[in-house]
Amino acid sequence: MSVIEWLLDSDPSIRWQVMRDLIAESDATVARERSRVAAEGWGARLLDLQGSDGHWGGAAFVPHAWISTQDTLQLLRDLGVDPTSDRVRRAIGKVRERCTWGEEFGDSPFFEGEVEPCINGRVLAIGAYFGEASDRLVDRLLQEQLSDGGWNCDAPRSQRSSFHTTICVLEGLLEYESANGPVPDVTGARLRGQEYLLERRLFRSRSTGQIVNFDRKLRRPAAWTQCSFPTRWHYDILRGLDYLRRARFAPDERIAEAVDLVSKKRDENGRWPLENPHPGPVHFEMEGRAGEPSRWNTLRALRALHWASAF
Repeated sequence: MSVIEWLLDSDPSIRWQVMRDLIAESDATVARERSRVAAEGWGARLLDLQGSDGHWGGAAFVPHAWISTQDTLQLLRDLGVDPTSDRVRRAIGKVRERCTWGEEFGDSPFFEGEVEPCINGRVLAIGAYFGEASDRLVDRLLQEQLSDGGWNCDAPRSQRSSFHTTICVLEGLLEYESANGPVPDVTGARLRGQEYLLERRLFRSRSTGQIVNFDRKLRRPAAWTQCSFPTRWHYDILRGLDYLRRARFAPDERIAEAVDLVSKKRDENGRWPLENPHPGPVHFEMEGRAGEPSRWNTLRALRALHWASAF
């Protein structure tokens, strides 16, 4: 079985992206396959799990778990569920009308976010994808950008940006621009944040050139050279490359080392393994254990390498 055949022998959420990005099927064929995401497989299972209160997992955010409304909607976005489908519109309507961040945040509506930019960047990406982008949330994120170009949930106590927070905000701003068209202030902020990653070659310290090897938030060595999926709020080099690909960044030598690291992870069958799965309860497992071949990582790596081959 070829790699493409192996990828196509899977869930509709993977198949439609393979058809669009790797084998250039017609728009009509891609759209038909994409429409299946909300009707069968992983996408349908996630939609089935929405509660009567509009939430998944009973809350906008559930600590130490991946079953919350935020994490489920991020995963549905990753699956590429069609945001215009009737079933998805009904689900999003329930979120808009019923879901808040709770009393701690003044019962802020879900799509208005809360206070941490790592969370709010993800909420912005979700909202823009599903047609619920908040201009007020964008303004807040722009005001919170640090002088080095990125963002950090620990600001203002810390004035050094975080890779984790920065990638979450960058994805949110990019999704906002995709939904609303170029906005000068948004584009400018996003490009400054993008430079923060590029100046560090996606995983190195700017000051020392060493691999950033300690994650202050998790209090453990960082695993940014390992490729995880779902990414949740975590940064890694494949997530960084995937963002740059979608942002249509013209590849240059600053991404070369990260591209080489990703390329070397391909096994003898042309597949990429799942690495560093982020611990915590999930609705259901989509793939196997760490070290086993991953269709998601293979799809994402092939897209990134195809894009980067222009360098």
